[in-house]
Amino acid sequence: MKKITLYIVFTTICPNGFSQKTLIKYLSGTDKDHTVLWDFYCSDGRKSGEWTKIKVPSNWEMQGFGTYNYGHDKVKSNEQGIYRYNFDLVPVKDKRVFIVFEGSMTDTRVRINNELAGPVHQGGFYRFKYDIISLLKPSGKNLLEVTVDKTSANPSVNSAERKSDFWIFGGIFRPVYLEVVPNVYIDRVAVNAKADGSLEMDVYPRNLKGGETMVAQVQTVNGKDIGKPFTMKTDAVSDSFRLKSKFKSPLLWSPEFPNLYQVVVGVKKRNTLHKITQKFGFRTLELRKNAGFYVNGRRTILKGSNRHSFWPETGRTLSRGVHLKDIKLMKEMNMNAVRMSHYPPDAEFLDLCDSLGLYVINELTGWQAKYDGEVGHRLVKELVTRDVNHPSIIFWANGNEGGWNTDLDNDYAIYDPQSRTVIHPWAKFAGTDTKHYPDYNYMVKAADSGQEVFFPTEFMHGLYDGGAGAGLDDFWKQMLRHPHGAGGFIWSFVDESVIRTDQNGRYDGDGNHAPDGILGPHREKEASFYAIKEIWSPIYLALPPDGESFNGIIPIENRYTFANLNQCTFKYTLIKFSLPGEPSADSKIVSRGSLVSPNLGPGIKGTLTLPKFSVNYDALYLSAFGPDGLEVFTWSRVEKKPGYLAALKPMNKEKSVISAGENNNILKVRSDGIAYCFDNATGYLQKIEKANTSVSLSSGPALAGVKTTLKWFKHRAESGNYIVEANYQGADSLQVKWTFTAGQPVKLDYTYSQQTEADFMGITFEYPEEKITGMKYLGRGPYRVWKNRLKGQKFGVWRKDYNNSITGETWGYPEFKGYHSEVNWTVIENREAPFTVYTNDYNTYLQMLSPAREQDALKNNNVEPAFPKASLGFLRGISPIGTKFQAASSLGPESQKNKPSDKSISGTLFLDFR
Repeated sequence: MKKITLYIVFTTICPNGFSQKTLIKYLSGTDKDHTVLWDFYCSDGRKSGEWTKIKVPSNWEMQGFGTYNYGHDKVKSNEQGIYRYNFDLVPVKDKRVFIVFEGSMTDTRVRINNELAGPVHQGGFYRFKYDIISLLKPSGKNLLEVTVDKTSANPSVNSAERKSDFWIFGGIFRPVYLEVVPNVYIDRVAVNAKADGSLEMDVYPRNLKGGETMVAQVQTVNGKDIGKPFTMKTDAVSDSFRLKSKFKSPLLWSPEFPNLYQVVVGVKKRNTLHKITQKFGFRTLELRKNAGFYVNGRRTILKGSNRHSFWPETGRTLSRGVHLKDIKLMKEMNMNAVRMSHYPPDAEFLDLCDSLGLYVINELTGWQAKYDGEVGHRLVKELVTRDVNHPSIIFWANGNEGGWNTDLDNDYAIYDPQSRTVIHPWAKFAGTDTKHYPDYNYMVKAADSGQEVFFPTEFMHGLYDGGAGAGLDDFWKQMLRHPHGAGGFIWSFVDESVIRTDQNGRYDGDGNHAPDGILGPHREKEASFYAIKEIWSPIYLALPPDGESFNGIIPIENRYTFANLNQCTFKYTLIKFSLPGEPSADSKIVSRGSLVSPNLGPGIKGTLTLPKFSVNYDALYLSAFGPDGLEVFTWSRVEKKPGYLAALKPMNKEKSVISAGENNNILKVRSDGIAYCFDNATGYLQKIEKANTSVSLSSGPALAGVKTTLKWFKHRAESGNYIVEANYQGADSLQVKWTFTAGQPVKLDYTYSQQTEADFMGITFEYPEEKITGMKYLGRGPYRVWKNRLKGQKFGVWRKDYNNSITGETWGYPEFKGYHSEVNWTVIENREAPFTVYTNDYNTYLQMLSPAREQDALKNNNVEPAFPKASLGFLRGISPIGTKFQAASSLGPESQKNKPSDKSISGTLFLDFR
């Protein structure tokens, strides 16, 4: 190799001497928010056939070039992008220079000053680099030319990467930079640091002459030395050297306590020739046959989701801010793990998983198809050598769902001294069962008789508003009773909907292929976010159901792997709610305080004791905060029966006379200046007349989803009140009694009996959707619920404007339409006159209209549950929701239809139109 004098402008200054450390010069920008314009030519599609400029890094489709394709498209574009960029030089002596690409889609040919830098790189998600020292001019400008073919010349690369169930893009989508090192340098290291304090490190130096010494010093991440340096003599023949040391009682790494260290490794000969710094964590991983997955000697349950590297405006080009947001959202959901689906992420994402604490399954690309051996062996090396030192990585995944080249399985251990387990996602392999989308019966069977360590790498498919948190509670109970269960990974983290630059900024999820996230494209939270947060809480509280007696002693269980609950904080808040229409705030705090944290180690059950409260309050909020000070969850409990609210409603000062009369088959009952109109032929309320307006509440109460016939309709004055009664018979029966009392809301008592199981049960009314503008209610919210997704919501006063959001297609959350739980009262805001309905019963659900149908709904209707054909419902039973692949009925006990009762069901509403 010839030696020349280089001229390079560096963005980083090394205070310890230029000869010692690797220097980096970015030729591109660093992320989606910091880009550099390069010359660009696109061969086909939009903005093709002319030289222009493009931001680097980026996916060119998102910059207005070429053609969009989803992996399922049978006909795909194959445009080519040509990039040019000139960079300057300043004198630097006796160095080697590499050009590094963090990721380029897909076949990438690199030229420096019209000379090839090396072989064409194939594979879109991997770091690769070329030694370009011999191609650089000693002075003046150097020309970088990069040709990127969106479609690979290798058919297996196309099959593995570009026929997949995700968006496929083109372009240099991760940073490009120069890496400058001395002639003698350390190429990489591979660290194996165990929980017992032992440390082994493979060091890969280059161009040794013989007689050099390897020196390593472990430090805290802020540079404080830990222990003494450890060294090893080198030779000029060996490819690598293994350094060893032992440390007493190091702080261990886990998601609960992500303790990191760093090691400074140098090669010396009289002076330090080159040194690098590598972060790592002490921790031990064990997959124990018929026992489970263990970290640092503790059985560990993985609670994770699958994550695409994705942002709607920039595709696969992300930023530290996006990575940080995603990890914080995962940890807010009480997740401790993430699966890289279905390709290696940005290295910076893994850095943050290390520092913030998140287990990672890192995956070689291969979606139901595999790389061939020629390209696969190289890509495994690129994957593992880049990521081997991250303590967050617990498994390597060799492709996905049949995309496994089994000839590559043994390659991972070549580069990984930790010998992490290699899995085949969705298969039984290497002592694991990672079955995708098991139904509830499979969960039961696995818990009863499964031999493998069980952790589905995809389950609870979250298409539209289905799955994810819906059905999870039943599934999780089976996972926790599995003698060697190890958790699971929900599909998926976000809706992968791009903002189409060719369609006026329209969000596109490719029909029903991509709207399957727990969050929207910009990380808008869906209801399942909060259900997961409660179900996966590492602190399990068994608050008694609303309405049951409560002595202030709460069963509690520590579901952390490492933390003691005495490292957590518990606080209570007592809440008083106002009534609808009162000028005061919706709620006020009447008392708050802290509780004594119980001394309970991982897996231990105990109790949490509340003090005796002497104040009058409506609801209890109980909050837990983890060792990191962040909220684990806030549980809420109602202390008073709903009906007391209606009795507290201020009455009119003067009672009015109640009157009734019939005309044209319509009964009108007048009370407090309001006329209530009933149809004698059906017995239904038809409208309410007040002052100069009408309220179009009608066609009820009817028995939800059941056809009945009016048997009799009666009305009479009784003890100063007026009574209207109706009796309906059919397959099921309904009895209705209206009581009008001057100065009070109208009381509606109803009793029904149903003989068969049903999607929903209760009574309904009609009200024109076009006249509804919003609602305010006291109940659990602010999100809608399903029968199999009741957890996660908080009891309080909530207000929502009307919207027609379709989960996964539009993102105006929380959705307005749907079922709402434990409603005590609701104000129906409308264009006529607002009115309030109070309930007198625990566990009343409000049906607010029916959700709009998804544009690309599945034919099986799994994720479009049944609703009563009515506008408003006051229900005792509601529908469950399924997933993309399973009907609700296959998801467990909570997901079944509502069973009939051997007794009649009675309820009471108070309607206030005053």
